[in-house]
Amino acid sequence: MPVPIPRQRAIPAAEGGQAHAAPPHDTTAPTHQGPRTNGHSSAMDTDAITGTGTGTGSNGTSGHGTSGNGSGLTLLVIEDDPAGSLSVPELLDSAGKPIRIRTARNLTEAERLLTDDVHCILLDLALPAPGTSAGTGTGTGTGTDEDEDELVALKHVLRLAPRHAVLALTANDDSERGAEAVRVGAQDYLFRDELDGRLLSRAIRYAVERKRADAAQRQLTESRLRAQENARLERGLLPTPLLEGSPLRFAARYRPGRSRALLGGDFYDTVRTPDGAVHVMIGDVCGHGPDEAALGVELRIAWRALTFAGLCGDELLSTLQKVLEHERADDEIFATLCTVDIAPDGRRAGLCLAGHPAPLIAREGRLAELLPYEDGGPALGLLPRARWPRRQVELGGKWSLMLYTDGLIEGRIGQGNQRLGQEGMVEMVRRQIAAGLQGDELLEAAVNEVRDLNGGDLTDDVAILLLDRAPGAR
Repeated sequence: MPVPIPRQRAIPAAEGGQAHAAPPHDTTAPTHQGPRTNGHSSAMDTDAITGTGTGTGSNGTSGHGTSGNGSGLTLLVIEDDPAGSLSVPELLDSAGKPIRIRTARNLTEAERLLTDDVHCILLDLALPAPGTSAGTGTGTGTGTDEDEDELVALKHVLRLAPRHAVLALTANDDSERGAEAVRVGAQDYLFRDELDGRLLSRAIRYAVERKRADAAQRQLTESRLRAQENARLERGLLPTPLLEGSPLRFAARYRPGRSRALLGGDFYDTVRTPDGAVHVMIGDVCGHGPDEAALGVELRIAWRALTFAGLCGDELLSTLQKVLEHERADDEIFATLCTVDIAPDGRRAGLCLAGHPAPLIAREGRLAELLPYEDGGPALGLLPRARWPRRQVELGGKWSLMLYTDGLIEGRIGQGNQRLGQEGMVEMVRRQIAAGLQGDELLEAAVNEVRDLNGGDLTDDVAILLLDRAPGAR
Protein backbone atom coordinates (compact mmCIF):
# COMPACT_ATOMS: atom_id res chain seq x y z
CA MET A 1 0.00 0.00 0.00
CA PRO A 2 1.49 3.40 -0.95
CA VAL A 3 2.62 5.74 1.79
CA PRO A 4 1.40 9.30 1.11
CA ILE A 5 3.87 12.16 0.96
CA PRO A 6 3.64 14.51 3.98
CA ARG A 7 1.56 17.59 3.40
CA GLN A 8 1.14 21.04 4.99
CA ARG A 9 3.18 20.58 8.13
CA ALA A 10 2.67 23.39 10.58
CA ILE A 11 6.36 23.33 11.57
CA PRO A 12 8.51 21.38 9.09
CA ALA A 13 11.05 19.10 10.79
CA ALA A 14 13.98 20.65 8.93
CA GLU A 15 12.87 24.15 9.84
CA GLY A 16 11.53 23.73 13.36
CA GLY A 17 14.33 21.46 14.61
CA GLN A 18 11.85 18.97 16.11
CA ALA A 19 9.17 16.52 15.04
CA HIS A 20 6.09 14.92 16.47
CA ALA A 21 6.91 11.71 18.27
CA ALA A 22 6.41 8.64 16.17
CA PRO A 23 4.90 5.43 17.49
CA PRO A 24 7.60 2.98 18.58
CA HIS A 25 6.86 0.59 15.74
CA ASP A 26 7.53 3.33 13.16
CA THR A 27 11.18 4.00 14.07
CA THR A 28 12.83 1.26 12.02
CA ALA A 29 10.90 1.42 8.75
CA PRO A 30 10.58 4.98 7.47
CA THR A 31 8.71 3.89 4.34
CA HIS A 32 6.16 1.54 5.89
CA GLN A 33 2.47 2.11 6.02
CA GLY A 34 1.03 4.42 8.63
CA PRO A 35 -1.90 6.72 9.24
CA ARG A 36 -1.74 10.36 8.26
CA THR A 37 -1.90 12.85 11.12
CA ASN A 38 -2.51 16.55 10.47
CA GLY A 39 -1.99 15.93 6.76
CA HIS A 40 1.35 14.11 7.05
CA SER A 41 2.93 10.85 8.13
CA SER A 42 4.75 10.74 11.43
CA ALA A 43 7.03 8.04 10.06
CA MET A 44 8.24 10.46 7.41
CA ASP A 45 8.94 13.16 9.97
CA THR A 46 10.96 10.75 12.11
CA ASP A 47 13.18 9.93 9.18
CA ALA A 48 13.58 13.59 8.31
CA ILE A 49 14.98 14.17 11.79
CA THR A 50 17.20 11.07 11.97
CA GLY A 51 18.80 11.78 8.63
CA THR A 52 19.54 15.51 8.72
CA GLY A 53 22.58 15.39 10.99
CA THR A 54 21.06 18.05 13.26
CA GLY A 55 18.47 16.23 15.33
CA THR A 56 18.15 13.19 17.55
CA GLY A 57 16.84 9.86 16.37
CA SER A 58 13.96 8.11 18.04
CA ASN A 59 16.41 5.80 19.81
CA GLY A 60 18.05 8.79 21.53
CA THR A 61 21.26 8.75 19.47
CA SER A 62 22.56 11.40 17.13
CA GLY A 63 21.08 11.21 13.68
CA HIS A 64 24.19 12.41 11.78
CA GLY A 65 24.36 10.58 8.47
CA THR A 66 22.24 7.67 9.72
CA SER A 67 18.73 6.35 9.71
CA GLY A 68 16.71 3.72 11.50
CA ASN A 69 18.41 0.67 9.96
CA GLY A 70 21.85 2.33 9.48
CA SER A 71 22.29 1.10 5.88
CA GLY A 72 20.69 1.06 2.43
CA LEU A 73 19.66 3.87 0.13
CA THR A 74 18.08 7.21 0.97
CA LEU A 75 15.76 9.09 -1.38
CA LEU A 76 15.02 12.81 -1.09
CA VAL A 77 11.67 13.74 -2.67
CA ILE A 78 11.30 17.42 -3.62
CA GLU A 79 7.76 18.40 -4.66
CA ASP A 80 4.89 20.68 -3.68
CA ASP A 81 1.51 19.16 -4.37
CA PRO A 82 -1.29 20.93 -2.45
CA ALA A 83 -3.77 18.28 -3.57
CA GLY A 84 -1.71 15.55 -1.96
CA SER A 85 -2.10 13.29 -4.99
CA LEU A 86 1.52 12.13 -5.15
CA SER A 87 2.27 9.03 -3.14
CA VAL A 88 5.45 7.00 -2.98
CA PRO A 89 5.09 3.24 -2.61
CA GLU A 90 7.10 1.18 -0.19
CA LEU A 91 10.55 0.77 -1.72
CA LEU A 92 13.19 -1.93 -1.28
CA ASP A 93 16.80 -1.86 -2.43
CA SER A 94 18.60 -4.76 -4.14
CA ALA A 95 19.31 -6.35 -0.74
CA GLY A 96 15.65 -6.20 0.27
CA LYS A 97 16.16 -3.38 2.77
CA PRO A 98 13.72 -0.44 2.87
CA ILE A 99 14.77 2.64 0.94
CA ARG A 100 14.51 5.59 3.32
CA ILE A 101 12.48 8.56 2.11
CA ARG A 102 12.76 12.23 3.03
CA THR A 103 10.48 14.92 1.68
CA ALA A 104 10.92 18.62 1.03
CA ARG A 105 8.26 21.04 -0.18
CA ASN A 106 10.67 23.60 -1.58
CA LEU A 107 14.33 24.03 -2.48
CA THR A 108 15.19 25.77 0.78
CA GLU A 109 13.95 22.81 2.81
CA ALA A 110 15.62 20.42 0.36
CA GLU A 111 18.98 22.08 0.96
CA ARG A 112 18.63 21.46 4.70
CA LEU A 113 17.72 17.81 4.20
CA LEU A 114 20.44 17.15 1.63
CA THR A 115 23.07 15.42 3.77
CA ASP A 116 25.89 13.14 2.68
CA ASP A 117 23.86 9.97 3.21
CA VAL A 118 21.29 10.95 0.56
CA HIS A 119 21.88 8.87 -2.55
CA CYS A 120 19.18 10.02 -4.95
CA ILE A 121 16.83 13.00 -5.45
CA LEU A 122 13.34 12.72 -6.96
CA LEU A 123 12.43 16.19 -8.25
CA ASP A 124 8.96 17.14 -9.42
CA LEU A 125 9.48 19.30 -12.49
CA ALA A 126 6.31 21.17 -11.61
CA LEU A 127 8.06 22.61 -8.54
CA PRO A 128 8.21 26.42 -8.68
CA ALA A 129 11.61 27.86 -9.49
CA PRO A 130 13.49 29.67 -6.72
CA GLY A 131 12.00 33.09 -6.11
CA THR A 132 8.64 32.32 -7.71
CA SER A 133 5.36 31.92 -5.92
CA ALA A 134 3.74 28.58 -5.32
CA GLY A 135 1.16 27.56 -7.83
CA THR A 136 3.19 28.49 -10.89
CA GLY A 137 4.81 25.88 -13.03
CA THR A 138 2.00 23.45 -13.71
CA GLY A 139 4.05 21.02 -15.74
CA THR A 140 1.53 21.07 -18.57
CA GLY A 141 4.09 21.48 -21.33
CA THR A 142 2.46 24.60 -22.78
CA GLY A 143 5.74 26.29 -23.71
CA THR A 144 5.12 29.25 -21.41
CA ASP A 145 7.37 30.88 -18.83
CA GLU A 146 6.18 28.30 -16.31
CA ASP A 147 7.97 25.59 -18.32
CA GLU A 148 11.20 27.55 -18.21
CA ASP A 149 10.83 27.83 -14.42
CA GLU A 150 10.61 24.05 -14.13
CA LEU A 151 14.00 23.60 -15.78
CA VAL A 152 15.45 26.42 -13.70
CA ALA A 153 14.45 24.47 -10.59
CA LEU A 154 16.16 21.37 -11.96
CA LYS A 155 19.32 23.31 -12.76
CA HIS A 156 19.26 24.74 -9.24
CA VAL A 157 19.09 21.23 -7.78
CA LEU A 158 21.94 20.06 -10.03
CA ARG A 159 24.09 22.95 -8.81
CA LEU A 160 23.05 22.25 -5.24
CA ALA A 161 23.80 18.50 -5.46
CA PRO A 162 26.46 17.93 -8.15
CA ARG A 163 27.45 14.52 -6.71
CA HIS A 164 23.91 13.15 -6.24
CA ALA A 165 21.81 11.17 -8.68
CA VAL A 166 18.68 13.02 -9.81
CA LEU A 167 15.41 11.61 -11.13
CA ALA A 168 12.98 14.02 -12.82
CA LEU A 169 9.26 13.54 -12.23
CA THR A 170 6.97 14.83 -14.97
CA ALA A 171 3.38 14.57 -16.15
CA ASN A 172 2.37 11.65 -18.37
CA ASP A 173 1.92 13.86 -21.44
CA ASP A 174 5.24 15.67 -20.95
CA SER A 175 7.88 13.21 -22.19
CA GLU A 176 9.69 16.00 -24.06
CA ARG A 177 10.29 17.84 -20.81
CA GLY A 178 11.56 14.63 -19.23
CA ALA A 179 13.99 14.10 -22.10
CA GLU A 180 15.13 17.70 -21.78
CA ALA A 181 15.72 17.13 -18.06
CA VAL A 182 18.05 14.25 -18.91
CA ARG A 183 19.89 16.43 -21.41
CA VAL A 184 20.31 19.08 -18.71
CA GLY A 185 21.83 16.60 -16.26
CA ALA A 186 19.23 14.31 -14.65
CA GLN A 187 19.98 10.58 -14.73
CA ASP A 188 16.45 9.60 -15.82
CA TYR A 189 12.82 10.76 -15.80
CA LEU A 190 9.58 9.14 -14.60
CA PHE A 191 5.91 9.80 -15.27
CA ARG A 192 4.08 11.09 -12.23
CA ASP A 193 0.98 8.91 -12.57
CA GLU A 194 2.82 5.65 -13.27
CA LEU A 195 4.86 5.32 -10.09
CA ASP A 196 4.97 1.90 -8.49
CA GLY A 197 7.41 0.35 -6.06
CA ARG A 198 9.18 -1.91 -8.53
CA LEU A 199 9.66 0.79 -11.17
CA LEU A 200 10.82 3.45 -8.73
CA SER A 201 13.16 1.13 -6.82
CA ARG A 202 14.81 0.06 -10.08
CA ALA A 203 15.03 3.67 -11.29
CA ILE A 204 16.69 4.78 -8.04
CA ARG A 205 19.29 2.01 -8.17
CA TYR A 206 19.97 2.69 -11.85
CA ALA A 207 20.33 6.44 -11.30
CA VAL A 208 22.70 5.97 -8.37
CA GLU A 209 24.92 3.52 -10.25
CA ARG A 210 24.89 5.64 -13.41
CA LYS A 211 25.92 8.70 -11.41
CA ARG A 212 28.76 6.75 -9.83
CA ALA A 213 29.90 5.43 -13.20
CA ASP A 214 29.74 8.90 -14.75
CA ALA A 215 31.76 10.36 -11.87
CA ALA A 216 34.36 7.59 -12.12
CA GLN A 217 34.63 8.04 -15.89
CA ARG A 218 34.97 11.80 -15.53
CA GLN A 219 37.72 11.42 -12.94
CA LEU A 220 39.51 8.88 -15.14
CA THR A 221 39.28 11.18 -18.16
CA GLU A 222 40.52 14.16 -16.18
CA SER A 223 43.37 12.07 -14.78
CA ARG A 224 44.38 10.91 -18.25
CA LEU A 225 44.25 14.42 -19.70
CA ARG A 226 46.28 15.74 -16.79
CA ALA A 227 48.84 12.95 -17.21
CA GLN A 228 49.09 13.62 -20.95
CA GLU A 229 49.53 17.34 -20.33
CA ASN A 230 52.20 16.70 -17.71
CA ALA A 231 53.95 14.27 -20.04
CA ARG A 232 54.02 16.80 -22.87
CA LEU A 233 55.31 19.47 -20.52
CA GLU A 234 58.00 17.30 -18.98
CA ARG A 235 59.04 15.84 -22.33
CA GLY A 236 59.45 19.37 -23.65
CA LEU A 237 61.70 20.21 -20.71
CA LEU A 238 64.10 17.33 -21.40
CA PRO A 239 67.17 18.52 -23.33
CA THR A 240 67.85 18.12 -27.03
CA PRO A 241 71.63 17.73 -27.55
CA LEU A 242 73.14 20.37 -29.82
CA LEU A 243 76.03 18.47 -31.44
CA GLU A 244 75.66 19.37 -35.11
CA GLY A 245 79.04 19.05 -36.82
CA SER A 246 80.61 17.00 -34.02
CA PRO A 247 81.95 13.47 -34.65
CA LEU A 248 81.01 12.42 -31.13
CA ARG A 249 78.09 10.04 -30.62
CA PHE A 250 75.62 10.76 -27.82
CA ALA A 251 73.28 8.49 -25.84
CA ALA A 252 71.31 9.03 -22.63
CA ARG A 253 68.90 7.34 -20.24
CA TYR A 254 66.68 9.10 -17.69
CA ARG A 255 64.44 7.54 -15.04
CA PRO A 256 62.85 9.81 -12.42
CA GLY A 257 62.29 8.44 -8.93
CA ARG A 258 58.80 9.99 -8.70
CA SER A 259 55.94 7.68 -9.62
CA ARG A 260 54.25 8.55 -12.95
CA ALA A 261 56.75 11.33 -13.68
CA LEU A 262 59.02 11.92 -16.64
CA LEU A 263 61.18 14.54 -14.99
CA GLY A 264 63.00 14.53 -11.67
CA GLY A 265 65.68 16.53 -9.89
CA ASP A 266 68.45 15.16 -12.13
CA PHE A 267 69.41 17.15 -15.23
CA TYR A 268 71.91 16.97 -18.07
CA ASP A 269 72.81 18.69 -21.34
CA THR A 270 75.43 18.77 -24.07
CA VAL A 271 76.22 21.41 -26.71
CA ARG A 272 78.86 22.19 -29.32
CA THR A 273 80.09 25.78 -29.34
CA PRO A 274 81.22 27.65 -32.50
CA ASP A 275 84.90 26.94 -31.72
CA GLY A 276 84.27 23.20 -32.15
CA ALA A 277 84.50 22.31 -28.44
CA VAL A 278 81.85 19.99 -26.99
CA HIS A 279 80.53 20.79 -23.53
CA VAL A 280 78.63 18.24 -21.46
CA MET A 281 77.25 18.40 -17.94
CA ILE A 282 75.13 16.39 -15.54
CA GLY A 283 73.68 17.46 -12.18
CA ASP A 284 71.40 16.51 -9.33
CA VAL A 285 69.19 18.77 -7.20
CA CYS A 286 68.72 17.30 -3.71
CA GLY A 287 65.26 15.71 -3.51
CA HIS A 288 63.13 14.46 -6.39
CA GLY A 289 59.82 16.30 -6.29
CA PRO A 290 58.28 18.69 -8.83
CA ASP A 291 60.00 21.72 -7.26
CA GLU A 292 63.40 20.05 -7.58
CA ALA A 293 62.60 19.08 -11.17
CA ALA A 294 61.75 22.70 -11.98
CA LEU A 295 64.97 23.94 -10.39
CA GLY A 296 66.98 21.37 -12.34
CA VAL A 297 65.47 22.65 -15.59
CA GLU A 298 66.37 26.23 -14.64
CA LEU A 299 69.97 25.25 -13.91
CA ARG A 300 70.26 23.32 -17.17
CA ILE A 301 68.95 26.23 -19.24
CA ALA A 302 71.24 28.64 -17.40
CA TRP A 303 74.22 26.34 -18.03
CA ARG A 304 73.48 26.21 -21.76
CA ALA A 305 73.15 30.00 -22.00
CA LEU A 306 76.35 30.60 -20.02
CA THR A 307 78.26 28.03 -22.06
CA PHE A 308 77.29 29.68 -25.34
CA ALA A 309 78.33 32.99 -23.75
CA GLY A 310 81.86 31.59 -23.40
CA LEU A 311 81.96 30.78 -19.65
CA CYS A 312 83.48 27.57 -18.32
CA GLY A 313 85.14 26.17 -15.23
CA ASP A 314 85.02 28.17 -11.99
CA GLU A 315 83.43 31.24 -13.60
CA LEU A 316 80.52 29.20 -14.96
CA LEU A 317 79.90 27.29 -11.71
CA SER A 318 80.07 30.46 -9.61
CA THR A 319 77.37 32.00 -11.79
CA LEU A 320 75.25 28.86 -11.61
CA GLN A 321 75.48 28.98 -7.83
CA LYS A 322 74.03 32.50 -7.89
CA VAL A 323 71.15 31.25 -10.04
CA LEU A 324 70.54 28.43 -7.56
CA GLU A 325 70.60 30.77 -4.56
CA HIS A 326 68.02 33.07 -6.14
CA GLU A 327 65.71 30.33 -7.47
CA ARG A 328 65.65 27.74 -4.69
CA ALA A 329 62.67 27.67 -2.33
CA ASP A 330 64.78 26.86 0.74
CA ASP A 331 68.32 27.74 1.81
CA GLU A 332 68.95 24.05 2.52
CA ILE A 333 68.56 23.06 -1.13
CA PHE A 334 71.78 22.34 -3.03
CA ALA A 335 72.82 20.73 -6.30
CA THR A 336 75.76 18.61 -7.36
CA LEU A 337 77.25 19.13 -10.81
CA CYS A 338 79.85 17.67 -13.16
CA THR A 339 81.00 19.58 -16.25
CA VAL A 340 83.34 18.42 -19.00
CA ASP A 341 84.53 20.59 -21.88
CA ILE A 342 86.13 18.54 -24.67
CA ALA A 343 88.67 20.19 -26.95
CA PRO A 344 87.88 20.42 -30.68
CA ASP A 345 90.40 17.66 -31.44
CA GLY A 346 88.59 15.35 -28.97
CA ARG A 347 91.82 14.21 -27.27
CA ARG A 348 91.73 16.21 -24.04
CA ALA A 349 89.15 17.81 -21.79
CA GLY A 350 88.66 20.05 -18.78
CA LEU A 351 86.83 18.55 -15.80
CA CYS A 352 85.03 20.36 -12.95
CA LEU A 353 83.27 18.57 -10.09
CA ALA A 354 80.91 20.26 -7.64
CA GLY A 355 80.18 17.54 -5.09
CA HIS A 356 79.37 15.13 -7.92
CA PRO A 357 80.79 11.63 -8.61
CA ALA A 358 83.55 11.56 -11.22
CA PRO A 359 82.81 10.34 -14.77
CA LEU A 360 83.87 6.92 -16.00
CA ILE A 361 86.10 6.66 -19.07
CA ALA A 362 86.79 3.59 -21.20
CA ARG A 363 89.84 4.03 -23.48
CA GLU A 364 90.89 1.70 -26.27
CA GLY A 365 93.06 -1.12 -24.92
CA ARG A 366 92.51 -0.16 -21.27
CA LEU A 367 89.98 -1.07 -18.59
CA ALA A 368 87.25 1.41 -17.78
CA GLU A 369 88.13 3.65 -14.84
CA LEU A 370 87.04 6.80 -13.05
CA LEU A 371 88.55 10.15 -14.00
CA PRO A 372 90.52 11.91 -11.22
CA TYR A 373 88.27 13.47 -8.59
CA GLU A 374 90.63 14.67 -5.84
CA ASP A 375 90.40 18.34 -6.87
CA GLY A 376 86.61 18.68 -6.81
CA GLY A 377 84.77 21.50 -5.08
CA PRO A 378 81.59 21.50 -2.92
CA ALA A 379 78.04 21.17 -4.20
CA LEU A 380 76.40 24.36 -5.46
CA GLY A 381 74.56 26.25 -2.76
CA LEU A 382 76.61 25.04 0.24
CA LEU A 383 79.41 27.61 0.51
CA PRO A 384 78.91 31.24 -0.62
CA ARG A 385 82.50 31.79 -1.82
CA ALA A 386 83.38 28.32 -3.02
CA ARG A 387 85.81 27.66 -5.88
CA TRP A 388 85.80 24.85 -8.44
CA PRO A 389 89.19 24.15 -10.03
CA ARG A 390 89.22 22.90 -13.62
CA ARG A 391 91.40 19.83 -14.10
CA GLN A 392 92.92 18.94 -17.48
CA VAL A 393 92.60 15.24 -18.44
CA GLU A 394 93.89 13.28 -21.44
CA LEU A 395 91.27 11.27 -23.29
CA GLY A 396 93.16 9.62 -26.16
CA GLY A 397 92.06 8.64 -29.66
CA LYS A 398 89.16 6.25 -29.08
CA TRP A 399 87.18 6.55 -25.87
CA SER A 400 83.76 6.41 -24.23
CA LEU A 401 82.92 8.89 -21.47
CA MET A 402 80.03 8.07 -19.13
CA LEU A 403 78.50 10.70 -16.80
CA TYR A 404 75.87 9.66 -14.24
CA THR A 405 74.02 10.74 -11.10
CA ASP A 406 74.24 9.03 -7.73
CA GLY A 407 70.93 7.24 -8.28
CA LEU A 408 72.92 4.76 -10.38
CA ILE A 409 75.36 3.86 -7.62
CA GLU A 410 73.20 4.09 -4.49
CA GLY A 411 70.90 1.16 -5.23
CA ARG A 412 71.04 -1.80 -2.86
CA ILE A 413 72.73 -5.09 -3.75
CA GLY A 414 71.76 -8.33 -2.08
CA GLN A 415 70.48 -8.32 1.49
CA GLY A 416 71.02 -5.57 4.05
CA ASN A 417 72.11 -1.99 3.40
CA GLN A 418 75.05 -2.68 1.10
CA ARG A 419 75.11 -0.33 -1.92
CA LEU A 420 76.54 -0.80 -5.41
CA GLY A 421 78.90 2.18 -5.08
CA GLN A 422 81.32 3.51 -7.67
CA GLU A 423 83.61 0.47 -7.49
CA GLY A 424 80.70 -1.87 -8.10
CA MET A 425 79.53 0.28 -11.00
CA VAL A 426 83.00 0.24 -12.59
CA GLU A 427 83.16 -3.57 -12.39
CA MET A 428 79.65 -3.82 -13.87
CA VAL A 429 80.46 -1.55 -16.82
CA ARG A 430 83.73 -3.38 -17.47
CA ARG A 431 81.80 -6.65 -17.76
CA GLN A 432 79.24 -5.15 -20.10
CA ILE A 433 81.87 -3.57 -22.36
CA ALA A 434 83.73 -6.92 -22.48
CA ALA A 435 80.45 -8.46 -23.65
CA GLY A 436 80.46 -6.08 -26.61
CA LEU A 437 77.84 -3.59 -25.41
CA GLN A 438 78.16 0.06 -26.38
CA GLY A 439 76.06 3.18 -26.85
CA ASP A 440 72.36 2.85 -26.05
CA GLU A 441 72.66 -0.87 -25.36
CA LEU A 442 75.35 -0.27 -22.75
CA LEU A 443 73.28 2.35 -20.91
CA GLU A 444 70.12 0.25 -21.01
CA ALA A 445 71.97 -2.79 -19.68
CA ALA A 446 73.56 -0.74 -16.89
CA VAL A 447 70.26 0.74 -15.71
CA ASN A 448 68.46 -2.61 -15.88
CA GLU A 449 71.18 -4.45 -13.94
CA VAL A 450 71.25 -1.81 -11.22
CA ARG A 451 67.45 -2.08 -10.90
CA ASP A 452 67.64 -5.88 -10.74
CA LEU A 453 70.35 -5.75 -8.08
CA ASN A 454 68.13 -3.38 -6.09
CA GLY A 455 65.29 -5.88 -6.23
CA GLY A 456 62.97 -3.45 -8.02
CA ASP A 457 62.63 0.11 -9.20
CA LEU A 458 65.10 2.61 -7.78
CA THR A 459 63.70 5.26 -5.44
CA ASP A 460 66.12 7.98 -6.56
CA ASP A 461 66.31 9.74 -9.91
CA VAL A 462 68.76 8.22 -12.39
CA ALA A 463 70.39 10.10 -15.25
CA ILE A 464 73.18 8.56 -17.29
CA LEU A 465 74.73 9.70 -20.58
CA LEU A 466 77.49 8.53 -22.85
CA LEU A 467 79.79 10.28 -25.34
CA ASP A 468 81.79 8.10 -27.77
CA ARG A 469 84.73 9.03 -30.00
CA ALA A 470 85.44 6.47 -32.71
CA PRO A 471 88.87 5.87 -34.35
CA GLY A 472 89.66 8.25 -37.19
CA ALA A 473 87.20 10.87 -35.90
CA ARG A 474 88.22 14.46 -36.54
